[in-house]
Amino acid sequence: MRIFGIDPGSERTGYGCVETDGRRHQLIACGAITATTGDSFPQRLARIHRELAALLASHRPECVAVESLFHAVNARSALKLGHARGVAILAAVEAGCDVVEYTPAEVKRAVVGYGRAEKHQVQQMIKLLLGLSKAPTPHDASDALAVAICHLHSRPRVGKAGVKTGLSRGAVEAEVGPRKARSWRQYRPPAQG
Repeated sequence: MRIFGIDPGSERTGYGCVETDGRRHQLIACGAITATTGDSFPQRLARIHRELAALLASHRPECVAVESLFHAVNARSALKLGHARGVAILAAVEAGCDVVEYTPAEVKRAVVGYGRAEKHQVQQMIKLLLGLSKAPTPHDASDALAVAICHLHSRPRVGKAGVKTGLSRGAVEAEVGPRKARSWRQYRPPAQG
């Protein structure tokens, strides 16, 4: 399976493509699309779209994983980031790919094991998971690879008898029906004995 990860940004958008056989992950490509000095904001968005469309056409992933906006310091930067995300998602949809989104905390938890990990910790784990000699740079590229690996670690896997493992609660409910809510009074401690 081939996954394309995107870490959107208006100044620099990171991308990374990873392929897996289910046990090992292999780096296909990574890098960042950087805005040219003096470009207007619409020109930056057009460049992000054009370059992502070309990358998606050449690597042909089955799925695109995008880091979602969790919070921003100010409204202006949040709006700019939202525009960049929209352009990235548009390029993925135009390429015919499924699109999934993960928050930064979900990505860090899936890759590092801790939702508040630092950027250099994410880079080192990407280096280890992909068997690279050095950590990918810039941070945007390693973040995009982390989003792709997060999706690989989050998707359901098929076990020995063709049974799906690692299903989310929603997927389990779809297959076996909704769980009945319990009040705290219905839980009993294990019997001592």
